[in-house]
Amino acid sequence: MILSTKKRDYSEILPIVKDYTQLCVKNDRIEPELFNRYKVNRGLRDLNGNGVLTGLTEICDVKAKKIVDGHEVPCHGELYYRGYNVRDLVDGAVADNRYAYEEVVYLLLVGQLPTAEELREFDQLLGSYMSLPNSFTRDVIMKAPSENIMNSLARSVLTLYSYDKNAEDISLPNVMRQSLQLTAMFPMLAIYAYQVYDYYKNKNGSLFIHDPDPKLSTAENILMMLRPDRNYSKTEARVLDLALVLHTEHGGGNNSTFTTRVVTSSGTDTYSAIAAALGSLKGPKHGGANIKVCQMFEDIKKNVSDWADEEEVRTYLTKILNKEAFDRSGLIYGIGHAVYSLSDPRELLLKSFLEKLAAEKGADEEMALYELVERLAPEIISCSKTMYKGVSANVDFYSGFLYQMLGIPVELFTPLFAIARISGWCAHRMEELINGNKIIRPAYKSVSDIREYVPLGER
Repeated sequence: MILSTKKRDYSEILPIVKDYTQLCVKNDRIEPELFNRYKVNRGLRDLNGNGVLTGLTEICDVKAKKIVDGHEVPCHGELYYRGYNVRDLVDGAVADNRYAYEEVVYLLLVGQLPTAEELREFDQLLGSYMSLPNSFTRDVIMKAPSENIMNSLARSVLTLYSYDKNAEDISLPNVMRQSLQLTAMFPMLAIYAYQVYDYYKNKNGSLFIHDPDPKLSTAENILMMLRPDRNYSKTEARVLDLALVLHTEHGGGNNSTFTTRVVTSSGTDTYSAIAAALGSLKGPKHGGANIKVCQMFEDIKKNVSDWADEEEVRTYLTKILNKEAFDRSGLIYGIGHAVYSLSDPRELLLKSFLEKLAAEKGADEEMALYELVERLAPEIISCSKTMYKGVSANVDFYSGFLYQMLGIPVELFTPLFAIARISGWCAHRMEELINGNKIIRPAYKSVSDIREYVPLGER
């Protein structure tokens, strides 16, 4: 088949593309046994699921095991930011009747807790950065809107490079400045991108763009910018602030943070490193898990007549696990974690704040269904599968439900994760620049045979 050089018809090209793909699959397939023979830690995890040690960090610690009589045993999960238990950081902010996210950003980037005066100055600095370059919304965000806001966010980040006179400067003060600016800008970049997409999708004739208020917290600004009437309750803002805190950081081994460190180690600019992290977080195996949880619960609500009937719920969860219901993947989404086994501290904290919001939103019945599934699912999974460690609900189990109650559209679920995680990425970028002196380059062993070249005319 000879193709026109002017025409790009997918249906015309597809047969050739399929042929190429079949050859690619044939020639790229590696026998699974070889991974065991050469002791390859696939996904940088050993056969027991433990992460392979690839670096050191002061920024975050995730604890899910303890030593008893010389042996590692599972324990309830704990999460530490710069050595501080995240629960204490949240409780401290609640006791002072203030928002916690900005303090956590300071802690992660600077490495210590701020005084009251330092926090006030830091809030003012972030507030001063809550603006985009002139005409950026019109010339960048409103041009070629994408239904996937993560792609719009990544494009905006890369474009900001062109507006930065010191974009290539990777000196620590300049990277700190870029980190603060990106942290302040991310809510605008994500929310404006969604509003433009929604405007073109629904053609409802109204597009509203609210400027952030430097005097408000990040959580308050997100709700204010997203809503046409700018109104929100204190409970809504407090719970969203908590969700931001719990998604801010989770160690150097999670996929997007490790991506940040790998790309940073090459010596590239901040915008390229953060765009790479966004590409990682976009993946459904990383940042999109809470969307699958919400979709699963919508399916449960349609197919279970009595949400309070424990046996009916148990029966349907068993069908999901047996690949007979929902997406037939055999997964009960939101249950289980690569590290945590007995409990995910983020899930426990989030759940403790959700009951008040559910009552405010009239969602008590749904909250009860979530709690029932949370209780039943680990039991059903453990009875049906060989378990090497316990399973429990993870932070994604409730976070999507929280966003739904706040009226946040599903297109912004993963971007909200990015809004929270940007400061964690930047903290790890700084740490890599300070301590790393080698490009991160793991080894891959070639298992291909040596082949003799055959001239073109003889093939």
